[in-house]
Amino acid sequence: MHKEIRALCARTAFYRRERRSVPRAREFARAALAAWDLDHLAQDVLLCVGELATNALLHGVPPGRGYRLVLVLDEDGLLRVEVHDSGDGTPRAPAPYDRDGEETESGRGLLLVSALADAWGVGERVPGKIVWCEFRGYGKGYGKP
Repeated sequence: MHKEIRALCARTAFYRRERRSVPRAREFARAALAAWDLDHLAQDVLLCVGELATNALLHGVPPGRGYRLVLVLDEDGLLRVEVHDSGDGTPRAPAPYDRDGEETESGRGLLLVSALADAWGVGERVPGKIVWCEFRGYGKGYGKP
């Protein structure tokens, strides 16, 4: 079980099911990272936000619904990114190759998240799920609220 995170600061935004929500989610995350003095994490975090938001749009948000992006910085400098959606299914990082050994053209989003984040996983939500990833901010109290 994942330990409870004691938030030093948090930000949340809701996005409708539309393509332009992904760049908006990345910009929202960029602003939070800058405010919290975590610019050194921006490249990896923004890529993961984009991948998780895209996955929510493609696989987790039914028509007429949306998804929520939550960013939490805890007192130990751990940054948690969560994407809440109302779709069913459990995301898994797929193999980068198909059954014939050929490189696949899509489905690499969670492989990227797995490679870039310090941890990632899927939590329960009714309805739907929470797909999350975490990044270490390098030390207790790192960043500023």
